[in-house]
Amino acid sequence: MSTPEGTLKFLHVIENLKRTKRTGWVDHGISDAESIGDHMHRMSVLALLTTDPALDRIKLTKMALVHDLAESIAGDITPHSGVSKEKKHKLERDGMDELVGLLGKSAEAMEIKALWEEYEAAETPEALYCKDLDKFEMIVQAVEYEKRHEDKNLDAFFESTDGKFGHPTVQSWVEALYKEREEIKARRAA
Repeated sequence: MSTPEGTLKFLHVIENLKRTKRTGWVDHGISDAESIGDHMHRMSVLALLTTDPALDRIKLTKMALVHDLAESIAGDITPHSGVSKEKKHKLERDGMDELVGLLGKSAEAMEIKALWEEYEAAETPEALYCKDLDKFEMIVQAVEYEKRHEDKNLDAFFESTDGKFGHPTVQSWVEALYKEREEIKARRAA
């Protein structure tokens, strides 16, 4: 069990997730960019919407809740940040280890770490679905920014995820989102 002091330190560190704006949006000039915590929250809600009986919905929701926790220390490193995948993974692993240490390596902390490691390994059905949710939530957000910021071209977010969704449910959501996006573009062009 973690100490009250360790829990408070942990909470103060992960508060960074609420304040840190997602790098991709900032890099694209989105003035009202969502935070990492905003992204994690909606991913977790998406996990709750899972209906596939082959997936452990509770595990998936927990995984979505913790998948970016290490970014509270490492920051939001994108493929365009100039950091190698190896270095990014090391920074995030070190961040996760620090968070686990703050919680005294309690059973709860070790569960968080195990869920994060499973997500990172992307080998289990839950991890693969969670990866789909991560990408899907990003392009949903992109559509929302395009609605509010008509001058922004966010095609890069759609291009980076095109054809990369594995689960049929998420694929159907993506198809519906693309249709919605096209309808928005058509209305603007009219």
